[in-house]
Amino acid sequence: MNQDKKNQVNHKQRSAFKRIEKMHPIRMLLYLSMVGIGVLFFILVVAFARTGGFPEGQFELPKFFSISTVILLFSSYTISKVPRFYKKEKLKKMARYLSITLGLGVLFIGAQLIGWNEMSSSGVYFTGKSSGTYLYLISALHILHLLGGIIFLSFMVFKTIYVNSDGVRSLIFIRDPYRRLQLSMLNSYWHFMDFLWLGLYLVLLFVA
Repeated sequence: MNQDKKNQVNHKQRSAFKRIEKMHPIRMLLYLSMVGIGVLFFILVVAFARTGGFPEGQFELPKFFSISTVILLFSSYTISKVPRFYKKEKLKKMARYLSITLGLGVLFIGAQLIGWNEMSSSGVYFTGKSSGTYLYLISALHILHLLGGIIFLSFMVFKTIYVNSDGVRSLIFIRDPYRRLQLSMLNSYWHFMDFLWLGLYLVLLFVA
């Protein structure tokens, strides 16, 4: 009986290794990057928590941080529709939802910057109390990493609009496995950045 369990465990381990071996190197690089980003923000949150946050009643997380969180979560919904439109070869709808996601990403950054203005208006500055410094840093680094996704998202928007204007280019685009990989990776990265911010926001909400 124990031998059977051992064989099952070994089989699962071999299956996991086989899946990793079959994974595209670029996708593997993306996953490793996301792990690195996650570790970086974990360290920053721990460092922020060690500062003790802000005195009770003297600071509230900016309202525009809450608005930006809702915006980013909605963008996660819109980009989740894209793979389905790609499979159904509906490039016009795919371009529309990619564009909506892009617009929401830009709105998120704008809301974050207004949130910075809220913080400075309440007396929290980057060069002031260390807890304020970490708060700005966490927000700024998340924007920086999201910008990477926005740049690639912009490329996919213009590429989809371009190929949609020609039947042959559309057919090549739909049948290209590399495009499918790009869309899958973009989807994964965008969802990761969305839920990373949601986690950061909830932690900051209670720690700050």
